[in-house]
Amino acid sequence: MWTYEHSIETNAMPEAIWRLWADVENWGAWNADIESIKISGPFAAGAEIVMIPAGEDPVRLRVAEATVDELFVDEARIDGLLLRTVHRLDRGERLRTRVVYRMEITGAAADELGPRIGPAVTADWPATMAALVERAGSF
Repeated sequence: MWTYEHSIETNAMPEAIWRLWADVENWGAWNADIESIKISGPFAAGAEIVMIPAGEDPVRLRVAEATVDELFVDEARIDGLLLRTVHRLDRGERLRTRVVYRMEITGAAADELGPRIGPAVTADWPATMAALVERAGSF
């Protein structure tokens, strides 16, 4: 298994961040890597998201779990691997909100391919998460 986690704290309320997460078709407003994105229905477990990163092939994600104002988990299957990303809202210090993204890559070749695929997928997380909390703070 390959894992990576990044977190950031903000004064934005969990509800403000959740509103941005749940508004999938506007993720591109705070995630510069998204060329286009669509969701098949409401933002809930079972929904499929088709995201086209800038200059890349479409990526199909399935929302595996969604708990309002707390977390959502998306999963992608690529070449026998499962890329599972947990997006979580925790209590930070002094009543701040901590936003946590955690990727876990599992599968038969995860130990070999994870270190190659994972860093490419997660490289923009610090900038993307900073843009997310900045936008959430403007509500």
